[in-house]
Amino acid sequence: MVLKFLLNEGNTLFDDIFKNLENNRNLYELIYDVLIVGKQRLYSIGNPTANLGAMHGIIKESNRYIVVSNKIYESVICDYFITKDDETHTHVSGVLQQDVLRNGNFDMELCLRKFAEHYAEIYNRTDLEFLERHGRLLFLSYLKPLINGQGFCHIESQFTDSRRMDIVVDFGNQQFIVELKLWRGSQYQSEAYEQLYEYLASKNVNVGYLLTFDFRKRDKISKSEWIEINGKKIFDVMV
Repeated sequence: MVLKFLLNEGNTLFDDIFKNLENNRNLYELIYDVLIVGKQRLYSIGNPTANLGAMHGIIKESNRYIVVSNKIYESVICDYFITKDDETHTHVSGVLQQDVLRNGNFDMELCLRKFAEHYAEIYNRTDLEFLERHGRLLFLSYLKPLINGQGFCHIESQFTDSRRMDIVVDFGNQQFIVELKLWRGSQYQSEAYEQLYEYLASKNVNVGYLLTFDFRKRDKISKSEWIEINGKKIFDVMV
């Protein structure tokens, strides 16, 4: 509840973070790489950009790697990146909140199916390098207006696996767990199912959603299907 209040109120506590991101492009790119792209960046005391971020309490060291200092900062900075993306790029999907509601409830399966359609259109007219860097932000930018007013989402940190990003979406009294994954081969995909299963089990949730970005130029896979693992249902979408 505290996190939701801080994000909704635009607390001035974060003004210093935004100013530093606006005024230092290297810091902006560093945190974007770590938080959105999922790159693992080694923490080095001799790195002036990392030192600046640490000095302002934005980042810290964890197991020799750079991470954002806490969950509140992660959510606030992620929301900032979404806003900047909205200002810089046009990703109008044409999907409205009422399009993904069923009897007043949010339909995450339908939401992901419509995103897959939207992404296919973007993929056909956008260069691959852009998608590799901004693909996950595209989904967050797509999701935000669909839950605004009645919902809220935040990132669950996975510092041990830079290939994954877990998003927890609250909409009214509903909660959804959506894992965003980068395609790294069929073996890693099997591991993704197991990871999501374990995460669902830890949260005592029976249904989860897996969105995988496949950036291969050839042999690209697109699919959307339900699978079941040890009693847990996972809606698996690959774009």
